[in-house]
Amino acid sequence: MIRIIAEAGVNHNGDEALAVALIDAAHQAGVDVVKFQTFKAANLVTRQAKQAAYQTTNTGKEESQFAMLSRLELSFDAHLRLIAHCESLGIAFLSTAFDTESLDFLVNRLKLQTLKIPSGELTNAPFVLAHARTGCELIVSTGMATLAEVEAALGVIAFGLTAPQDAQPGEAAFMAAYSSEAGQAALANKVTLLHCTTEYPAPMVDINLKAMDTLSHAFRLPVGYSDHSQGITIPVAAVARGACLIEKHFTLDRNMEGPDHKASLEPDELATMVKGIRDVELALGDGIKGPRPSEIKNKEIARKSLVAACDIAQGTLLNADNLAIKRPGDGMSPYSYWQLLGQPAKHSYSEDDLLHE
Repeated sequence: MIRIIAEAGVNHNGDEALAVALIDAAHQAGVDVVKFQTFKAANLVTRQAKQAAYQTTNTGKEESQFAMLSRLELSFDAHLRLIAHCESLGIAFLSTAFDTESLDFLVNRLKLQTLKIPSGELTNAPFVLAHARTGCELIVSTGMATLAEVEAALGVIAFGLTAPQDAQPGEAAFMAAYSSEAGQAALANKVTLLHCTTEYPAPMVDINLKAMDTLSHAFRLPVGYSDHSQGITIPVAAVARGACLIEKHFTLDRNMEGPDHKASLEPDELATMVKGIRDVELALGDGIKGPRPSEIKNKEIARKSLVAACDIAQGTLLNADNLAIKRPGDGMSPYSYWQLLGQPAKHSYSEDDLLHE
């Protein structure tokens, strides 16, 4: 079953009540998981770090990342209440950590069993290693990355999953772990890759869904898609191309202030996306080419049989002029046409009678 993650991210704008409303909307839309972002702004960015261009455009103000992110923090206590609310509804809670303090909280306080490594942290080897050493299932987003960078991160993860805690980290050790049978087995057991385009909203020309195939062939790991495009076309298309997981930003109102609202779905659109994904998931089928149960009854109606093109007396030689091929399809197969040519009719037929030679 395709796993669908509704990415609330920071679309709560730092308001716990809004975060609760986002959980309710995700649950009503029928997603499997609602995901947030956990961070301390002081641990994440310097006070002078500039906003990305999309953040300035989408928020309508130019300020430091620190100022923007400080308003978007949720307290650890709020997280505890949010996960309790998710449990009461029966929807899974997930959050992405952006600093080690937040990662420790997610693993040791919230007891999360699945973690996501965001695209921006893919090359942060110590942080990637900290994720791997938790032993949790890892969803690894690959926005902005080359294949070499993805492989390097997988090497860190393989090391973290298989090496003793006192083993010395380093590039040689990472590649040795990645190349080992144990490392590959650990990656196959714990890691899902996400193709992603890190722009909000992502332009269609840069989506590059075929890169999912590249990731799958290169690393032989499950591959999903984290979508930042507008609308629902691309995530549904990604499922048709084989994505095992879809992550999509959503908001209660795209007109709200904040960096990610404009690249997010509203609740009714999220529900429509979920239905589209589930429909495509059903439509993909089992890959076995054969008559499907719903169409078997139509074979006799749609296919054709050999019939008499005119009245035929018994013993008349059958030829192209007195043979025809017409519906229904419950008589002699047209494949017998050449066998009958030049043979005497064993029976008499009226025009349009099904042949039974």
